[in-house]
Amino acid sequence: MATIRKIVDLDAPIAKVWDALADFHNVDTRVAPGFVMTSEPEGDTRIITFSNGSVARETLVSMDADLHRVVYAIKEGRPTHHNASVDLIELAPDRTRFVWTTDILPNELASHIDVQKSLAIPLMKSKLEQQYFR
Repeated sequence: MATIRKIVDLDAPIAKVWDALADFHNVDTRVAPGFVMTSEPEGDTRIITFSNGSVARETLVSMDADLHRVVYAIKEGRPTHHNASVDLIELAPDRTRFVWTTDILPNELASHIDVQKSLAIPLMKSKLEQQYFR
């Protein structure tokens, strides 16, 4: 199984970043606009349309406010296994580390996921800092 991890430090307080991240169904407007074009809620699932036109059904697995951690999975489509998590770590009162990890099978999909995450990270950083920059 391949693991892809992206880490970015944000100039934003953890409480504000968590507020956006925990708003699971609004990732398209609060976390990753420009990468996620739409997010349609369906219970604990969000149907995501990405900027490249692909669509995924992301199911919320767990959300832990104490740990500042969200876990979601994609249970259908090309991957036979797709599990992802975002962990927030407070570095300072106005600095937060954003750790995004995905485990994927088949391994051949890892390079595609890595490229997509690399495109998403700067957009996410910009949005999360722009919303909450002091």
